[in-house]
Amino acid sequence: MGATLLCELGLFLLCTLLCTGHTQDAVLTIEPSWSSFFIGEFVTFKCDMNEGKDTDWEYKINKDGREVILYNQRKDYRLEIISTRDSGEYQCSGRRKISRDTKNSNTVSITVLADKPRATLTAGTTIIPVGGSVTLTCSVQSSDGWKYEWFRRNQRTYDVQVRDQPNRDIRVSQGGIYRCRGTRGNPVYKMYESDDVTIEITFSNKVVVKQQPNWPQIFRGETITLTCEVQEGGETTEWE
Repeated sequence: MGATLLCELGLFLLCTLLCTGHTQDAVLTIEPSWSSFFIGEFVTFKCDMNEGKDTDWEYKINKDGREVILYNQRKDYRLEIISTRDSGEYQCSGRRKISRDTKNSNTVSITVLADKPRATLTAGTTIIPVGGSVTLTCSVQSSDGWKYEWFRRNQRTYDVQVRDQPNRDIRVSQGGIYRCRGTRGNPVYKMYESDDVTIEITFSNKVVVKQQPNWPQIFRGETITLTCEVQEGGETTEWE
């Protein structure tokens, strides 16, 4: 009889597991999954009960143990960061519509930084020879998720964006005045632009100006051609 009772008890436990399933903890995630944000950015809280259908539950959001979003039908909540007071520990709770059972999620910490960041632009060197190149690096401290915009100009032109260069590091071979900035998120958040870095091109060979025709005297109305050349390389350059 003892063996029969033990067998029946085992079958009962097995049926309980198969019929009801294992209840998983609720999970709170954020998107983007950054640990720090700046004023003006957005973060979306996603609450998953891991049990039943999403429509079986009502959801709420707590911050530092206090209710900030009351129970409602939305499992996702988008928050615009408006001040450093949005920093804190966030948690979501779910409540079944029928049984009124509740579940609490893990906590997610968010830090809001008060100051808008400024990009830092560094160069391996600021003077390169003709035909050479240098790596420029754009960076921002204490945050992630950035893509980068690069700009170049010279003394006589306005900024022109360097195309298809969203990377933190770029390699350039043109002289000019460079700067960069970081962007991230949706809608796009833009940091302050970096300070300028000037890249200069130097000539290792002698530069000469040639005149054609090579007349010793030129009279008004006559036409000549002046050519700037790099000797020993035969390379014709732009006039500056």
